[in-house]
Amino acid sequence: MVDTGRPVPQPTLSSAPFWASGADGTLRIAQCRTCSQRMHPQSVLCPQCRGRDIGYEPVSGRGVVAGVTINVQQWLPHFPPPYVVAIVALEEDSGVRLTTNIVGCEPTDVQVGSKVRVVFEQVADDIWLPLFELDPDAGSELGPLPEPADYRARLRPPVSSDKFEDRVAITGVGQSKIGRRLMVDPLSLTVDACLAAIDDAGLTLGDIDGLSTYPGGAAGGMSEGGVMPVEQALQIHPTWVNGGGDLPGQNGSIIAAMLAVASGLCRHVLCFRTVWESSHSELMRSGKWAPGTGRATGMLEFRHPFGAMSAANWIACQASHYFDRYGDAKDALGAIAVNARSNASANPEAVYRDPISMDDYHSARMVSTPFGLYDCDVPVDGAVAVIVSAADTVKDLPGKPVFVEAIGTQIMEHLSWDQGTLTHLPQSLGPAAHLWSRTDLRPDNVDVALLYDGFTFNALSWLESLGFCEFGGARDFIDGGRGIAVDGRLPVNPHGGQLSAGRTHGYGFFREAVLQLRGQAPGLQIADPRVAVVTAGGGVPSGAVLLRAD
Repeated sequence: MVDTGRPVPQPTLSSAPFWASGADGTLRIAQCRTCSQRMHPQSVLCPQCRGRDIGYEPVSGRGVVAGVTINVQQWLPHFPPPYVVAIVALEEDSGVRLTTNIVGCEPTDVQVGSKVRVVFEQVADDIWLPLFELDPDAGSELGPLPEPADYRARLRPPVSSDKFEDRVAITGVGQSKIGRRLMVDPLSLTVDACLAAIDDAGLTLGDIDGLSTYPGGAAGGMSEGGVMPVEQALQIHPTWVNGGGDLPGQNGSIIAAMLAVASGLCRHVLCFRTVWESSHSELMRSGKWAPGTGRATGMLEFRHPFGAMSAANWIACQASHYFDRYGDAKDALGAIAVNARSNASANPEAVYRDPISMDDYHSARMVSTPFGLYDCDVPVDGAVAVIVSAADTVKDLPGKPVFVEAIGTQIMEHLSWDQGTLTHLPQSLGPAAHLWSRTDLRPDNVDVALLYDGFTFNALSWLESLGFCEFGGARDFIDGGRGIAVDGRLPVNPHGGQLSAGRTHGYGFFREAVLQLRGQAPGLQIADPRVAVVTAGGGVPSGAVLLRAD
């Protein structure tokens, strides 16, 4: 064995046979022995017949590239780019896919539809990575691609005409200082945002009876530590708390707060989200913060060994599939980036305010094709807080409330980065359809859209998923940026989004939507908006919220 610089996966009791199967040069995939349904990764329950007799059976090792990106970013110190990250759909079942590398060829030789065959690389005594090479027997012939699933058939109707959304209101928003490498304790940023939101609502600390956050006590610059340190700092003694990452996007913590208020458990829930990625990265570079070590586990078990270290790599594969199916949309992505920077130039809170041109966009360094530097959002330090209150309290509060029209949270697609949706951002189609099932309003009623733009393709996916245009129609809808400008048919991210204002990880969009509906935007203000849509998640899982001014 040779150390290739790849992270090594940590086999689980279920996945160990998959990683060991290459010992004899044969790819083996989990298969139900009752109905022969294949699956990856292995489940304990067959998705087809619900059987429990599941084992690993050999497959041909041939497949078709369903999504591909050339990664040129140095994510790992000893695994140099460029290299190809791809989603390969197996010949036997195109619904079973592997995130992998295509090796043994020039990166530019690989395209969506390329036929490939497996080769193995041993990285530990019991682990062989299934890589793929171009199939020499296929020549230039392209293979069939997976067709999109009929996700709409899974839409569940509302269980009641009595909407919990009608019982809640957004009464306060607050934000700490936002910036690059602030080198400020993240809990201090959280407290700044929370106190600002409470003051904005006209409440006191004693009025707050609930706390809700995303993702709780996460590592790596993604949290202030969760509910416990915030409660200890504020000393509010809440009747209900919530924190975790398995929610419908970051704003799912706000939706959870709505449910707590609508049920009567709380009157005023303080929701908060803190990031300090920029300072964390600086501490890592300076050697003042020890990097995490160990094997790739959880969802990263099937991505990190192939150098797919970032969502940039994962989502770029979806973008490549979209480009193949609907046509090259690179200029549409560029228009999203240029529009974001143009909007941010008028926002004093934005991190990057210098305008960029389409030439700047196209000439920027590549990160992971088709994503260049300006396709990617900006890591920052900062915190945002939101107050969810009972609707019957707003008459006693001094500020202008914003009301909740509908939420979209249903999981209608395969909850995966590579096994389900390939045409769009995973988990944008289902929540969008669910949102419109809970309201009589339609896309034409929306005055401003706050669309999660961790990458430009995310925003494009949300435009189509929410029905502002047909699938494949975003290029015409965006119209070189004119369609999504502040004076266009649908203003998108008038504050600059995460692409230019900074990655406040979902909550910044919610705050901007509230300020727009109040007529209090710090930068560009849309004229008399009545309805705003907000999305969050950036992948799996995700969610959407429809807000209205009255």
